[in-house]
Amino acid sequence: MTATTYSISLIGFGGVNRALAELIVTRNDVWQRELGFRLMIVGVSDLTLGSIIAPGGIDPRVLTRSRFEPGGFAALSGGSADPRSLIVVRNAPADIVVEATFTDAQTGEPAISHCRAAVAAGRHVVTNNKGPVALAARALTEQANRLGLRFECEGSVMSGTPVLRLAREALAGSQITGFKGVLNGTSNFILGRMEAGLNFAAALHEAQAAGYAEADPTADVEGHDVRLKVVILANELLGADLLPAQVECSGITAITPAHLAEAAAQGRRWKLIGSAMRQADGQVTAQVQAKCLPLSHPLAGISGAVNAVTFATDLLGDVTISGPGAGRVETAYAILSDIIALHRDGVAAKCCEAAE
Repeated sequence: MTATTYSISLIGFGGVNRALAELIVTRNDVWQRELGFRLMIVGVSDLTLGSIIAPGGIDPRVLTRSRFEPGGFAALSGGSADPRSLIVVRNAPADIVVEATFTDAQTGEPAISHCRAAVAAGRHVVTNNKGPVALAARALTEQANRLGLRFECEGSVMSGTPVLRLAREALAGSQITGFKGVLNGTSNFILGRMEAGLNFAAALHEAQAAGYAEADPTADVEGHDVRLKVVILANELLGADLLPAQVECSGITAITPAHLAEAAAQGRRWKLIGSAMRQADGQVTAQVQAKCLPLSHPLAGISGAVNAVTFATDLLGDVTISGPGAGRVETAYAILSDIIALHRDGVAAKCCEAAE
């Protein structure tokens, strides 16, 4: 089967883009046979490792199997100890730029600048970064559309679980009027361990030891991570124009084992819920708040690091989607799913042809 080769630049080479490079090593032949395309890495930028520009392609095995010291990309042909992120975005001859740097919830930078520069240079953009999606998705999408390009962000809400694409495609024709979701695996894991008898500090320690929680868990336990995801879902699926500051937000730090035990005795369970609803006047309101749900509620049974969202629709009633909400390979799959969408829609090939 003749396959198209898409060249890609990776901005950020942490867990997600490294996992994508590992998938390229092990799955490129499968993708060629089953999907009709291959991926070739032509640029990489990383704050710690440096950067590489290689128009003829970079062997992904070298990237994933070598133990690079800080600045170590300088040892590779076309490499530099300097991240040169915007230079890689503009100069590496990529069809698609994959932006997977850290999330800045306040400014969205430098990710927004990476995305803008990539579109201006004629590249499609795929990102799992919540910052640019929550703060600038509409502007980035419009910029891309004007140039016949795409801005894709499936991995920004529920990792590899295709909540955005599934809602747009599978629920098309049945209007989504609102949603409620368990959208942070760390807080959900902590609540589950507290329900088993641990206090907050001990449950948080377990979450950190398991790799679910960062050294500074504020974004997770205070609801800030969920707030970004609520903004993304509300803007993308309800047509809202919300900013994070417009979403009421509280976390789980005030919940005690006594609260959880009392809820269990009443046949209920505490969950950190992110929600949004379209009101009768067309306005969309949203919030993040711990709620005590009846055990019959579909979100009450979501345990561990799993995420789920229940959509309210006018024709189908409530529809719940659940799946992995975190994980490097799972999020790399979300990146891949966006690339597959570009390929199936024929737009990535047009970009590739225009670049030749």
